[in-house]
This record gives sequence, C-alpha cells and structure tokens, in this order.
Amino acid sequence: MKLYYSPGACSLSPHIVLREAGFDFSIERVNLRDRQTESGQDFAEINPKGYVPALVLDNGELLTEGPAIVQYLADQAPEKGLLPPVGTLERARVQEWLTFIGTELHKSFSPLFNPAATPEMQEAARAMLARRLPVAAAAVASRPYLVGEGFTVADAYLFVVLGWAPMVKVDLAAWPSLAEFSARIAARPSVQAALEAEGLKKG
Repeated sequence: MKLYYSPGACSLSPHIVLREAGFDFSIERVNLRDRQTESGQDFAEINPKGYVPALVLDNGELLTEGPAIVQYLADQAPEKGLLPPVGTLERARVQEWLTFIGTELHKSFSPLFNPAATPEMQEAARAMLARRLPVAAAAVASRPYLVGEGFTVADAYLFVVLGWAPMVKVDLAAWPSLAEFSARIAARPSVQAALEAEGLKKG
C-alpha cells in the first residue's frame, strides 16, 4: 500500500493507523499548493479530489477520505483492536467520534488555515471550536481514550486535529484533559514513528 500525505495534515491519522496495524506500506509527500507529489507526479492524476489522504491499495485501487481509510485498515487487522467488531455499540461509538471530529472539529479548524477566509468566518470558526472542544475534553477527562480503555482509530484522528491548535493560535489551556490526551497518544511508538517519517518529530 502507498499513502499520499502532507506533513501534519489529516493524512497523519491513517499514517498512524498503518503503523499501529503493522502494515507494509510506503508514503509519498504531496505539495498541496502545486498539487505535485514528491516524485514529480500530478497529484490530480492519482486523486481527482486533489487532497490528502489518498491510499493506493495493493491491487491498485484508490481509497480516499480519512475516516473511510482508517476503518478499512482497522478491519484488515482485527487482532489489533483498532475498531470494535461490526454490529456492536462500541463500533458505532467509534464511528460517532470519527463523524464528530470530522464535521465539528476538523471542519471548524479549516477556515483558520484558509487565507481567503474573512475575519468573520474565522471568528465563527473559533466560536464553534469553543463550543465543540469541551465535548472531546469531557470524554477523555474520565478515561484514557475516546471509547473504552483501548486506543482506536478515533483517537488517532483526534490527536491529529488537536495538533493544529498551536498553528492557528487556538488556546487549549481551558481543557487540560486534551493536553494530557495528546501527550498520551504522542507517546505511542506508532505515533512517534509517523511524526518522524513526516519530519514533525521535535528534538
């Protein structure tokens, strides 16, 4: 498998999951400004959507959209426990969090990275984050992970999204449980390996 990524973008989530699951895979960086891959290929020829993540499977098929990718990967390595079994409430809880992170947190951060966003749009995004981040903070204040006692694909996604806060000056100090969660996830070997591979590891 081959993952097309941009350092620190939402593609970091499936990158972490690939390492958690122990797959044999390669990665290739994408410059999202000029839509060129590290090897000089037009990224639009690989993924017509034009954004990461994009995962090329061993059979040559393309899979896009982070939540879909991480669930597919988890199902290929069920013994790793990254996603509860089909039909269980616990699985629905993980999917619930993936949806919340994607639609309420990820999308609220997006205007803060967009130079074309008006001050009003950015202010609205910050206000939304101020309403939504406490939901995640409350969830991880009483347990180590979002669902149950084990790491799942939803934790990888939340970790990545929270990592954007310092870049756009979103202060998470009001929710110390989020900082504790991020530190806990960052300590995982798979996360450290992914950060290093993307040139994001500090120190």
